[in-house]
Amino acid sequence: VQLQASGGGLVQAGGSLRLSCAASGIIFSTYNMAWYRQAPGKQRELVARITRGSATNYADFAKGRFTISRDNAKNTVYLQMNSLKPEDTAVYYCYAWRRGSDYWGQGTQVTVSS
Repeated sequence: VQLQASGGGLVQAGGSLRLSCAASGIIFSTYNMAWYRQAPGKQRELVARITRGSATNYADFAKGRFTISRDNAKNTVYLQMNSLKPEDTAVYYCYAWRRGSDYWGQGTQVTVSS
């Protein structure tokens, strides 16, 4: 199983990034997906999640700025991040889960400069 995250980088405050996470080795459509993030010295926290039925929910800090989506044909989950702030700087991880199994991807670094 592999969850390959990409799309991170350095962006100025107010800018946008689109993260992607391509899954392989799982039946993607049967998994719920999520994005988490971890800033230096902080615990990993949920950013957004999307169920296999495409229901979504967001952390309060992500509401109105971030959008999670999935493309089952491409086995990929996305995180569109707009109006980025320096406090969004973190490593972003994708996560796949269903009853009985779960997987983490490697992270992608997002750095927002002020």
